[in-house]
Amino acid sequence: MAAMFNDTSSLLAHLATRRSGKARDMVAPGPDAAQLRRIIALALRTPDHGKLAPWRIVTVADDQRAAFAALLKQAWIKENPGAAGMDLSALDQFAHQAPTLLVLLSTPVKDAKIPVWEQQMSAGAVGMNLLHAAHAYGFVGSWLTGWAAYSPDVAAAFGAGEGDTIVGYFFLGTPSAALSERPRPEYDDVVRSWDI
Repeated sequence: MAAMFNDTSSLLAHLATRRSGKARDMVAPGPDAAQLRRIIALALRTPDHGKLAPWRIVTVADDQRAAFAALLKQAWIKENPGAAGMDLSALDQFAHQAPTLLVLLSTPVKDAKIPVWEQQMSAGAVGMNLLHAAHAYGFVGSWLTGWAAYSPDVAAAFGAGEGDTIVGYFFLGTPSAALSERPRPEYDDVVRSWDI
């Protein structure tokens, strides 16, 4: 198990170094079963107004990746008439990248007093916690969306009901090469003082 934070400087270093990696560049090892369970447990420690738990996480095991690829192809062909017979290898690659795959769903509680937007933001916070927890255990994560996150048939296959959506696919693993930093927004470009 990776070392936990012993002091504030360790936590700050963690926050300062977390970054996403490319799922296609991730290699084994990914989290083992015990590590993955702890990563998910940490992710669930998220702001949740009303204690509704308006999110679900689906794990996709290695032996289910081919079925996931088949699902993607079937949904793509259904949504794109004429796609049958086309090269759909990109969908295969998407389904098989990285050692570990989680699917995060937003599942707002209908008729709750808490607005749906707040419930959806809580699901997003779970996603960010997944990335932080994976990083704390020494892994890299990637939060991907794209067409596969917005397909109704794909969402339904992961248990999405009416009003539910896929927040994203979370790929976890070990980077095949050191990650370089990417440009970040400048503080003064995105922060201002409120003044009437």
